[in-house]
Amino acid sequence: MSLHLRPVQLVDTAVGRDGEVARIAGGMQWFAAYEVIEDGAKRTIAVADFATTLGANDERAARLHAAITAPRPPLMLGERTLRFDQPQVAGILNVTPDSFSDGGATGDPVAAGVAMAAAGAALIDVGGESTRPGAALVWEGDEVKRVEPVVRGLAGAGTLVSIDTRKAAVMAAALAAGAAIVNDVAALLWDDCALEVVASARCPVILMHSPDPARGPHGDGRYGNVLADVFDWLEARVAAVVTGGVDRSRIIVDPGIGFGKTLADNLALLNGLALFHGLGCPVMLGASRKRMIGALSNEAPADRRLGGSIALALKGAEAGVQLLRVHDVAETVQALKVWRGLRDQALVGR
Repeated sequence: MSLHLRPVQLVDTAVGRDGEVARIAGGMQWFAAYEVIEDGAKRTIAVADFATTLGANDERAARLHAAITAPRPPLMLGERTLRFDQPQVAGILNVTPDSFSDGGATGDPVAAGVAMAAAGAALIDVGGESTRPGAALVWEGDEVKRVEPVVRGLAGAGTLVSIDTRKAAVMAAALAAGAAIVNDVAALLWDDCALEVVASARCPVILMHSPDPARGPHGDGRYGNVLADVFDWLEARVAAVVTGGVDRSRIIVDPGIGFGKTLADNLALLNGLALFHGLGCPVMLGASRKRMIGALSNEAPADRRLGGSIALALKGAEAGVQLLRVHDVAETVQALKVWRGLRDQALVGR
């Protein structure tokens, strides 16, 4: 297993601590040490000592440190800008009757998407095929019919839209209708033409981890160390997509909570989220209403998982995650505003 760095010992402020702390990805979180993970062993190195110890002697460590601390530039998408210097909300808009959480429950999907944007969502993620375990495959023509008018309506209303799909034809249709970002649970591996569509469009793409994306998002994941294994998979996938013609600055990564992972795997990923900043890309967290919340709360059904979803969103914010994909936009935005207020208060030292 190669070396990995996880920022630890988060601090409220960098004031008076020059050289002792570093900033995560140009965001709102500062940390005082790294957990160094190598060959199954863990040790802690203070940020103050990193440059003269591990950073001076290990090229990979120095590269990871540079990636972790480099600011993530905003995405300039036509008249819209998606910033990554603070956590942003992506609202989930499913236009499919068999979504595990809210299939068929949105009424007028364009109005629902506009309402989410008005409630504070920076991005509306439109999907026309359920990715729940056991869901039937949707023919690409039917998927296009579901998503294209919704994307066109939202884009026409000035809303920033991403298309949640594995299929190249759906990506192309949605991009033509005004979508600005592709969000693929298969990391452009399910459809052989997907990478070409994204590269040709020069659009940003969200690459999600799953164990066997060419077959489906819920393969049987077997991990030696789930944090390191998912990181290494995403690291290799980012490199391949860059080689395929996509600019690295337009790639977002997602560790894929709930996709081919056990409850223990999901908990390990959530507790180790800060490690993924070493990929040098903005990080998306999609944990809203996931089954793990029910597993930890007396099997609460999907529509009774708001409290757990908010807890996981704040866990992501604390880890410096830049994009939180959620069903409950207004509630999550409010939670983040309070969290942001607490951070601002800490920064002024009152």
